[in-house]
Amino acid sequence: MVPRPRSAPETARRSGTWRNWGGNITASPAREESPASVEELAGVLRRAAGQGLTVKPAGTGHSFTAISATDGVLVRPRLLTGIRHIDREAMTITVEAGTPLKRLNAALAREGLSLTNMGDIMEQTVAGAVSTGTHGTGRDSASIAAQLAGFELLTADGTLLHCTPEENADVFAAGRIGLGALGVLTALTFRIEPVFLLTAREEPMPLDRVLAEYEQLVTENEHFEFYWFPHTERTNTKRNNRSQGPARPLKKLSGWFEDEFLSNDLFQAVNSLGRAVPATIPAVARLSSRALSARTYTDIPYKVYTSPRRVRFVEMEYAVPRAEVPAVLRELKAMIERSRLRVSFPVEVRNAPADDLALSTANGRDTGYIAVHMYRGTPYREYFTAAEKIFTAHAGRPHWGKVHTREAAHLCEAYPRFAEFTAVRDRLDPDRLFANPYLRRVLGD
Repeated sequence: MVPRPRSAPETARRSGTWRNWGGNITASPAREESPASVEELAGVLRRAAGQGLTVKPAGTGHSFTAISATDGVLVRPRLLTGIRHIDREAMTITVEAGTPLKRLNAALAREGLSLTNMGDIMEQTVAGAVSTGTHGTGRDSASIAAQLAGFELLTADGTLLHCTPEENADVFAAGRIGLGALGVLTALTFRIEPVFLLTAREEPMPLDRVLAEYEQLVTENEHFEFYWFPHTERTNTKRNNRSQGPARPLKKLSGWFEDEFLSNDLFQAVNSLGRAVPATIPAVARLSSRALSARTYTDIPYKVYTSPRRVRFVEMEYAVPRAEVPAVLRELKAMIERSRLRVSFPVEVRNAPADDLALSTANGRDTGYIAVHMYRGTPYREYFTAAEKIFTAHAGRPHWGKVHTREAAHLCEAYPRFAEFTAVRDRLDPDRLFANPYLRRVLGD
């Protein structure tokens, strides 16, 4: 059990309206707490339970679902950050749960180390990233949660569980993607490796060719992804493969021009125009699809995997069996073409190998990820509803942190180990201290 603090810490404050990054979710917590230690966090849980309030941790708000929304106590992990320990013999790193991914990546790079794979942004906290199944793209390497060697979890009764394949193995098996439903993560231990170089090859390619050669492109490259621009026949592809070097980073000026000016500043402007005058979107999409030219560069992993993303949007992403990706893209394209929709954001397509995490979207099957986006403030429900109908027809599983309408009755059929997860939840949080409407919808009560 965690010892009781001698007195209640001065970490609480009244909370106003909480909003997520995408702006599509708001909540009005009774109060916010920013505990500075596990002991203080345990006190937060006790006080909330005594007052009949629920508790939800919220990091940077990069989820597009209401997974962190609460009218109870909102726990902000801004003081629970930092590197606890690097074990070079075991090749692991243990970090506090509130540590941003960008801080983790920078710390690893300074030590000549790296995660094997990561997503395309690094603003999230490590706890938020693993809890929702954040992933990048990879033929052989899976999500961030799949790289966990262990974690600490503070449960509803104040017990601090150390979870590994050997200790509290059932909680480790269920909780690597825990949705915040089992307790509050306090520390995470990731498997790491010596830093390596990746050569990124980015080039435009016709959509028909990408879909015809999709399986070949995935199997021949360690990491393959592409972006299709709706209202066009064009994509931008990216292939990342390990390299012996030497490092050839992007030149400062050309990197700024493509990653900052074109992909953020100009993209922001054209999306604002499209929101104001939707009829301009197809023409702008054709111009946008031709704006990025082919380029090749070699750098350390996080500088290749991740990119700045400052244009705000709302997103839906589904995981489908990898073999279904070409068919799903063709149906999505046909749906947009016969509709009145005007879509200014590209569709993102990635992949991952099968894994064994209970609530992983890649559980038990090689997976393709298809993500649709709409610019923040633009109506998105018509587009997402039509896309979701296509995704679910192809055995799609929704990303836990992105917009979807699936409920527990559907998800328990989509996930073979769903009942295993809910049984652990029933044991660790029988009174639903960590519940909210989103979790009641996707997990049942």
